[in-house]
Amino acid sequence: MTRFTLHTPETAPDSAGHQLSQIQQAWGFIPNLHRTLAESPELLQAYDQLFTLVGKTSLSAIEQQVAFLAINYVNECEYCMAGHTALAGMAKVPAEIIAALRDGAALPDAKLDALARFAAAVTQTRGHVGDAAVDAFLAAGFSQRQVLDVILIVATKTISNYTNHITHTPTDAFMANTLWVAPSRRVAA
Repeated sequence: MTRFTLHTPETAPDSAGHQLSQIQQAWGFIPNLHRTLAESPELLQAYDQLFTLVGKTSLSAIEQQVAFLAINYVNECEYCMAGHTALAGMAKVPAEIIAALRDGAALPDAKLDALARFAAAVTQTRGHVGDAAVDAFLAAGFSQRQVLDVILIVATKTISNYTNHITHTPTDAFMANTLWVAPSRRVAA
């Protein structure tokens, strides 16, 4: 198995070193995902910019985390599910919502459930959700802008989920209490 480098600001190629330094200043540490992405300064920049743009969408912080977690579940990204579980807690997503998303279950909040189902459907179908899915999302109280905001979140998670699958990004210390095993890797009881 190929081992990918977990870069530091000193070892990262080109402009990625400076970007890692900025991430460390902003977050207080450099997540292993970013350290891995730094091998491609352009991919690191793309992910960082998309992640920043998600924070500016018309979806609330809670809604953003619901979409992130729903997408991580579909893509079976253990790293991102663990990380976004922690981030969702910081965003005040109710514990029962987080638990349901980690189980791939229906959410007890109808509007958030519609968001999770729509984000999952966009991911599963690679955007071919059909008009009925869009109409159901809009009927749940979301806007046309938010349909497109979900696509931005899917694009962001595609970069991180696929990178983690290919590079086997190790989890970070802050994820110690939020580790998750993808359904396809669970042993039947």
